[in-house]
Amino acid sequence: MSSRELGDGDDGRSDGDDDRSRARIDHTITSGTFSLDGQTFDVDNNVWVVGDDEECVVIDAPHDVGEILELVGERRVIAVLCTHAHDDHVRFAPELGHAVEAPVLLHPADLPVWRLTHADPPDGDLADGQQIPIADIALEVLHTPGHAPGAVCFYSPDLGVVFTGDTLFNGGPGATGRSFSDHDLIVASIKDRLMSLPGDTVVKTGHGDDTTIDAERGHLD
Repeated sequence: MSSRELGDGDDGRSDGDDDRSRARIDHTITSGTFSLDGQTFDVDNNVWVVGDDEECVVIDAPHDVGEILELVGERRVIAVLCTHAHDDHVRFAPELGHAVEAPVLLHPADLPVWRLTHADPPDGDLADGQQIPIADIALEVLHTPGHAPGAVCFYSPDLGVVFTGDTLFNGGPGATGRSFSDHDLIVASIKDRLMSLPGDTVVKTGHGDDTTIDAERGHLD
């Protein structure tokens, strides 16, 4: 299933604001499995597509390439951005990248996790502080290790949102009980990199419902 998160070309600002962005957020949920440390679980994943009518980026590529392509439509995909390399987020990233002729980008600290699913490396790297221009906005890469060593978030001050993957959820930090994860590190990442964002910043997660930075301030433990 899919939904238009901010409406057709609507970034939530008033119609009288001549400076409003063309960029919008589109959303779908795909269902499949997550496997790590010899266990497999059924999961539903959020997929976020950010852009305008001409171009976009895809954030994560879980479970179903067809649903993601339907959400993208005829737009040119600039890149497939990976929040981290757990298989429920990147299992279909190479296939999607090939289908839309766009590079798959991942923080290099997550290559050991990526290699659990794919023999060939991703097409390029993400770096902390990197600006990814799309439509008339940019997404800033925030390296937030803890759930995975190369976990990143993508922050758009223009849209007032941060895409957190599995770093921060509605209810607190992502899980850290499996290989490659670290509880103290994820809490430090959230405090240092996310809690400094404006409190009304909307948090769009890898699984489940949206939240805000202010709403999660009391949930870090």
